[in-house]
Amino acid sequence: MVAVVAAGCDEGGTKLSPVDNEPVQQEARLESFPGCEALERHIEDTATKQMRASLEAYKQYVYADDGRGGESPPTTGAPMPQEDNAGGGERPTDYTGTNNQVAGVHEADFVQNDGTRIFVLSGPRLYIHRSWPAEQLTRTAALEVEGWPREMLLDAERNRLVITSAVAEDRPGTTAGGRGGADVPVMDCAGLGCGYASGNTVKVTVVDVADLEAPRVLEQIYLPGGYLSARRVDGAVRLVFSDGFRWPADVRLYPEYSPGLFNDRDRLASYIDGLIRQNEQRIRAQALEYWLPKGRRVTADGEEKPLSYDCTSFYRANGPTGLGLVSVLSLNLDAEESSPGRTSVVGQPGEVYASQDALYVASRHWWWWPEAGQTTHTYLHKFDLSDPGQAAYVGSGTVEGYIINQFAMDEHDGVLRVATTVEVPPQAHPDNEGDTVWTPPETVNRVVTFREEGGHLKALGRSEDLARGERIFSARFMGTRGYVVTFRQVDPLFTFDLSDPANPRKVGELKIPGFSTYIHPLGDTHLLTFGEHRAEDGTWEDRALKLSLFDVSDLANPRETFTHLLGSTSSHSEALHEHKAFTYFPAKGLLALPFTDWDYTAYDYWSGFRSELRVFRVDTATGFSPVGTVSMRDMYQAFNFRNWSWYWQPTVRRSIMADDYVYTISDAGVRVSHVDSLQTPLVTAPFLPPAPSGPWEP
Repeated sequence: MVAVVAAGCDEGGTKLSPVDNEPVQQEARLESFPGCEALERHIEDTATKQMRASLEAYKQYVYADDGRGGESPPTTGAPMPQEDNAGGGERPTDYTGTNNQVAGVHEADFVQNDGTRIFVLSGPRLYIHRSWPAEQLTRTAALEVEGWPREMLLDAERNRLVITSAVAEDRPGTTAGGRGGADVPVMDCAGLGCGYASGNTVKVTVVDVADLEAPRVLEQIYLPGGYLSARRVDGAVRLVFSDGFRWPADVRLYPEYSPGLFNDRDRLASYIDGLIRQNEQRIRAQALEYWLPKGRRVTADGEEKPLSYDCTSFYRANGPTGLGLVSVLSLNLDAEESSPGRTSVVGQPGEVYASQDALYVASRHWWWWPEAGQTTHTYLHKFDLSDPGQAAYVGSGTVEGYIINQFAMDEHDGVLRVATTVEVPPQAHPDNEGDTVWTPPETVNRVVTFREEGGHLKALGRSEDLARGERIFSARFMGTRGYVVTFRQVDPLFTFDLSDPANPRKVGELKIPGFSTYIHPLGDTHLLTFGEHRAEDGTWEDRALKLSLFDVSDLANPRETFTHLLGSTSSHSEALHEHKAFTYFPAKGLLALPFTDWDYTAYDYWSGFRSELRVFRVDTATGFSPVGTVSMRDMYQAFNFRNWSWYWQPTVRRSIMADDYVYTISDAGVRVSHVDSLQTPLVTAPFLPPAPSGPWEP
């Protein structure tokens, strides 16, 4: 076998020099391509480097001279409506929408509402409801959406829904590692054998929802790639998606295993060099249309049109960011006949933040090899959103460290504030017996400020280094104030004075057990946080979910004024990692959280499992007062694990509040209750489960 494999490669050729790491670009920038030839050449150059780095790693790590494995670096039944006139009127006085980070910048989610209508994506369908008056909650229509719907944006003024879904299509090559050459298989997205993880195409569906009983598809857009995030400001929609380039047929990113080959270091190195040369020939021979397939657009009357791209709207970074593509698609809902605008960056995707005027994409520096003293760096790219039909590149900057999520970025008065964790990766060194051991990673945290000047995001100031050995778990910026939570065994809350962008200052610190994963402002003087309680010794015996209120009126002396613990060691809430599951209703001082728990002492799973919505009254003077819970036990027990998957679960996931009513939402349906009697639902509108296709089905 080895002889056959090796014969395809030139083992006797000139020894190739290794791919070297490229330095971090402190003056980061994006450069547009002058044309398609330059774009193709850059893709092939980057693909060749990535292929070489992947193969050359086997020379270093596969086997030592004594035949031992080399060391690798270290690597989670519905109640009927009741007579109740309290929910009357044409629309509620006040209601909650999506929990957006920035006022006026709407974020996509699988639930949208405007006070009188609720739209939910569940399985392969869009469910439409008339939701007011609350006691007359009614499902008016269900629309099949091709593929596996992910999220959507609602423009209530224009009666438009913009839905993103993952679709699997026939396409040659593969975006995954390993061997290329086989067509990407198409899976049946109507059943649970699919899910959005298997899609290779982003589909955008624009729906007219003016008539709740007859939604009408206006436009469908298909683009190769995977959905990342979306924002809407007025009638301008920005969808961010990524794509991996498709390797040519028969490109191999790892050598075929054979003991005779892998026990001979020199022969293995020669074989890999030959494989690299062979791969590069195939990479250079591939046409741009193969690397970057075009999309298509389907009009309301079914006419299909190709959706081409302008190579000059593609950009490359002057620092390495790996082989991939990040694109911003702009849809102008006030000019629906116009083609969507596209701006693309060749590189790996990262965090996305948007203000009303700008969108930022963060992408980490790409290290081909670990090396001594190597630290993480992130490139920040800014795009201007003044044109509703196109995102225009403005400038770039570099920040040391990585960004945990969108809340670690914020723009205020033209200044970008960024909270980062700076990490020095594990380093290898020999121990006393000559074996390779790895040092643990080192971390520090800081806040850095930037302002765009002449096409560059110039660093204005940097805070002192914070919490050595810990990592940022949450951050929030409000006006001239900033808040950062780090964690290792205790939860330091750091407060920052950002009034002088050139001198971001840590002014306060408070240490408490556990950590917060989400920070929500309550005016200018208080913070409402959600996270986990942990014992100071780091053990899990006392773990629980935790709500906290902080008084930050004196920024230099933050105080935790109230806490409330929820659940047990096995408790969980989607709001721990998804801020859209956190619903705070300022008009009523109410907070709603999805909650799951499991009692290990129960006689069977279903008697011990619980999924419900927990509602609290929040008062900065008196703390947390439990109002009650909304259970959907009858709905998820009806499925008894049938149809359950990681992308379809009938457990509680979202909530909406309108006046004195609470809507509880899962993948199985919508349930509405009065806040004074949450345990007695008024109406339940159930959904259909996806078509069964799992091996667990009888």
